Amino acid sequence: MCVQQKETGILLAVSSLPSPYGIGDLGPAARAWLELLGQNGVTIWQILPLNPTGYGNSPYQPYSSCAGDEMYLSLEELAAQGLLPNLPEAFPLPAGHVDYEAVRRYKEPLLRAAWQAFVPDEDYRAFAARDWVRDYAVFRAFKKENDNRCWLEWPEWQRTWPENRAGDLTPYREEMEYQTFLQYQFARQWQAVRAAAAAKGIRIMGDVPFYVGVDSVDVWAGKENFLLDADGRPAWVAGVPPDYFSATGQRWGNPIYDWGHLQQTGFDFWVRRIGYNKQLFDVIRIDHFRAFDTYWKIPASCPTAMEGDWIEAPGYAVLDTLYRELPGLELVAEDLGDLRPEVLALRDHYRLKGMKVLEFTLDTAGKQARDTGSQSENLICYTGTHDNATLLEWYNSLTVAARRKLRRWLRRQGFGTGTVVQRLVRCALASPARWTILPVQDILELDASARMNTPGTVGSPNWEWRLSDLDRAAAALHAYRPLILQRRNMV
Repeated sequence: MCVQQKETGILLAVSSLPSPYGIGDLGPAARAWLELLGQNGVTIWQILPLNPTGYGNSPYQPYSSCAGDEMYLSLEELAAQGLLPNLPEAFPLPAGHVDYEAVRRYKEPLLRAAWQAFVPDEDYRAFAARDWVRDYAVFRAFKKENDNRCWLEWPEWQRTWPENRAGDLTPYREEMEYQTFLQYQFARQWQAVRAAAAAKGIRIMGDVPFYVGVDSVDVWAGKENFLLDADGRPAWVAGVPPDYFSATGQRWGNPIYDWGHLQQTGFDFWVRRIGYNKQLFDVIRIDHFRAFDTYWKIPASCPTAMEGDWIEAPGYAVLDTLYRELPGLELVAEDLGDLRPEVLALRDHYRLKGMKVLEFTLDTAGKQARDTGSQSENLICYTGTHDNATLLEWYNSLTVAARRKLRRWLRRQGFGTGTVVQRLVRCALASPARWTILPVQDILELDASARMNTPGTVGSPNWEWRLSDLDRAAAALHAYRPLILQRRNMV
């Protein structure tokens, strides 16, 4: 019988790492972060999507399912390759904040200079020959010429280029080569980070959004996979009906899949998409997993998510195909929200770990506080996720009576000392769940200013928070180290 240890992970977006260049990247800070995790017994690093951010700087509305955002390229690593003549000066921005547009303006000339100094070799040429790389290079070149507008607003020959492969690309060769260089460097730098993680016994859990953005190479080059009108615009869009986060629901605007076509093609789109991400990550978290069972189909004309229908998806057929075609695939299901039993049956059929979030399961409405969540082992216990308030923000939002009940409940569970946030973190670490994953904001006891995202809202300050340095995180991890190591001995 195989005995599995219980593991501890930390949730931190790459963008939230400290860096002298305005945003976290794949350079020295990423390695220093991995060193910290390894020293303190942490075996999982959960990140957010690394794809090129789109509307509202959201990593969940990317330009591509495969490409990486050039913002994350380390200038230090490029300088070490000799592609920059010297190490650039630090970017003059507040340390704990990401100004996406300013970072792009700062890095762009430096990245172009590195490209000019680059000498292609056989490894590069093999990478450039990949289908997705070529399509992405053309997409970005066209996008640049059209002032970064959505592909639906491009000239017709560019909108339909993937179907016809017609038109002279000569004027775009330079930009295509530059975009290919960026993706090649991203792949090299990311695999170096992943190798550093593996050397320390740390697995990286990536995050794959269920849907893709309409302004993406996925839709532009694969229109047949989606329910679009004659002009290529979404006929229906994705989202969720009114829920905990929003009284009018969440209208994400992503195009809906044409599941009939996908099934006829053996779910090739999903096999290629997940297959490439399997090369990048040890574990893949599927955001909005419930849409493999049923998805909320909103008429594109509806300005909110209040109108729509639940439609069944061929989840078993998709997952059977993925596991057959991608041996060794390890998926995690984001199974939060009001779910019908069939979603949980689908999850459990494949023995996928689900999620338990303490902020959602700790009920203070009754006479006594209680934990309403599952106590099963085959799940991941979180204090919160990137979409939640920080623990301190959440606790401060409770009524005086609710706080009192929560503190009493924590004492009954054996967590009677320390701040309430510390006690909740210790409670999560004592969970019977196979994995416990803690947002770094919670181990640092940060307030609302450190919240990563508020669902149903777009733009600043979402996705902008980052660590000023690693010193406080190092101290906090060290304080929890005995519990993390003790957890590793729990079976």
